[in-house]
Amino acid sequence: MVVSGDSAAATRWASRAVGAREYRAEVLPGGKADIVEGLQRKGLTVAMIGDGVNDAPALAKANLGIAMGGGTDLAMKAATIVLMRNDLGRVAEILSLSRRTLRVIRQNLFWSFGYNAVGLVIAAFGLLNPILASSAMVVSSVCVTANALRLSRTS
Repeated sequence: MVVSGDSAAATRWASRAVGAREYRAEVLPGGKADIVEGLQRKGLTVAMIGDGVNDAPALAKANLGIAMGGGTDLAMKAATIVLMRNDLGRVAEILSLSRRTLRVIRQNLFWSFGYNAVGLVIAAFGLLNPILASSAMVVSSVCVTANALRLSRTS
C-alpha cells in the first residue's frame, strides 16, 4: 500500500510504478502513523519508506522505518535504516541481505551449540585433552567467521 501526502493523481502513479494495489492520497502526518498502527493491530509487519518531516511519526511507529538519504534529518533519525542514495530499488537489496544474514546467524548458532554440546559431553567423561579442546574451539571460531564472511561476497 502506498500512503502519501501528495495528490491522488501523483499517488496513483507512484503506486502503479511500484506495483502496489492500494493507495491513500493526501494523508496528513498523523494519519500516516494511524495507518501504520492500524495495519500492525491486524497483525501485519509494516515497513515504511519516507523522506520528510511529515513521514517521521510513521517511520518511528513502523516495524521497519526506511529513510531516504536525501531526506530530512528528522526522518533519518526516526528510521531504522537510512538509504544513502535516493534509490527505492535498494530496499529489495536490504531485505534480501537481512534474510541472508538471519539465515547465517541461525546456521552459526546451530553448529556452535551442536559442537559445544558434543565437546562438553566428551570433556565430561575425561576423553578430551584440554589442548585439543582449545584447538577445536579455534577451529569452531574460524568456521563461524568464514560462514559469516560469505555474506560479504554475495552482497
